[in-house]
Amino acid sequence: MLWSVAYAQTAAGAKQPSMLESLFPMILIFVVFYFLIILPQRKARKKQQEFLTALKRGDQVITTGGILGKVEGLTEQFVTLEIANDVRIKILKTQIAGQPKEQA
Repeated sequence: MLWSVAYAQTAAGAKQPSMLESLFPMILIFVVFYFLIILPQRKARKKQQEFLTALKRGDQVITTGGILGKVEGLTEQFVTLEIANDVRIKILKTQIAGQPKEQA
């Protein structure tokens, strides 16, 4: 019985948080997500787009599927890659992952 009386006294005197105090944790979580997830992805997407617009004939590239080739032709949407002697494939420009890293 002593516990229920003490609990009732503290609950009656408790103050409800204001609207700003209740929204602060959600705002804080959004700010953390923005700086840790959204901003780095936006920077990477911009860097990839700059790489794709700077592509030119003769560049060595690797596709998202892992195919290594040399750019033989470019259009607005497609890239023609030479992957072996007289073997050319046409892929979407967005499927180019980047340039291959040099092996040591």
